[in-house]
Amino acid sequence: MLFALGKELALRLNYLDNKKITSIYFGGGTPSILNESDIQRLIDQVAQHYDIDPEAEITLEANPDDLTAQKTKALKTTSINRFSIGIQSFFEEDLIWMNRAHNAQEADACIKRVQDVGFENITCDLIYGYPLLSNEKWQANMDKLLSLSVPHISSYAMTVENKTALAHQIKTGKTPAILEEQAEEQMNMLIDTLTGNGYEHYEISNFAKKDHYAKHNTNYWKGKHYLGIGPSAHSYNSDSRSWNIANNAKYIAAIQEGNVNQEIETLTLNDRYNEYTMTSLRTMWGIDPHKIQQLFGTDYQSHLLREIQPFLEQEKIQLDQDGCYKLSNKGKLFADLIASELFLIDK
Repeated sequence: MLFALGKELALRLNYLDNKKITSIYFGGGTPSILNESDIQRLIDQVAQHYDIDPEAEITLEANPDDLTAQKTKALKTTSINRFSIGIQSFFEEDLIWMNRAHNAQEADACIKRVQDVGFENITCDLIYGYPLLSNEKWQANMDKLLSLSVPHISSYAMTVENKTALAHQIKTGKTPAILEEQAEEQMNMLIDTLTGNGYEHYEISNFAKKDHYAKHNTNYWKGKHYLGIGPSAHSYNSDSRSWNIANNAKYIAAIQEGNVNQEIETLTLNDRYNEYTMTSLRTMWGIDPHKIQQLFGTDYQSHLLREIQPFLEQEKIQLDQDGCYKLSNKGKLFADLIASELFLIDK
């Protein structure tokens, strides 16, 4: 697999038009099972084909149970300079219910361990809005992360996907249904707690201390081009969106033959407008109508200004001093709904 990843990098050399690489993200599963030499080898292969910015953010996604003392020390010898740790909760019973591999003690210890070897740039995930999570426990989870001085926090409401174990448990009455009111209340608690402790709410699900925004995700939200390497990896270059085949064996076989087995979706102007609108609305920078005109034309700007008006009247959208449209705290609860109302659909 490592050989195939390196070869795909070479095969797709021109995808980013020689743009400087400002972020590298090891994700899509459990990349922390790779040893430090494999991780560094992959980074070095990127450097062979692309110009990596000296200040590039290089993130490793990790589960708490993978981050042993030996592992974290070994990773310090690589070019990794940021960790994304899937904490989810500091409560044992909640982690068991979520079927997580780590326990509450590991959730706490791994953060301290990573900090002790010198990693300062850390983001942790927390989940809210699920039946076991009382408001008291939710506050305790947030307070715990605050006490550990984690500079970036991502937090998501639990969602129920069809044909999953959770969906079946809810359907059969073994687990209470997810309550929308609970998720809304806990999201408001999240915003109040983190902004009250010096974090900027710079994207719907993301909060950061000064100078700790996620460069990688911010590139997504600002519509920058990105290249995904490996099975199921997604790529985007304004003209199209593509995703590699998921099957490992078929992926490797195609790469060995000098091909990238992928599906490609050619984006229409409406697709690109919708993408820009959805991602921009989720951020603290909001939607710039002048940029809409520059990128897509006057008709698209007129559509935006017309469709956004009801949300201004409902105080779900605010117009800032720079002329950009941003979600109010009230509107943040309805971000996806509002974005969908601003879309233009191909006929």
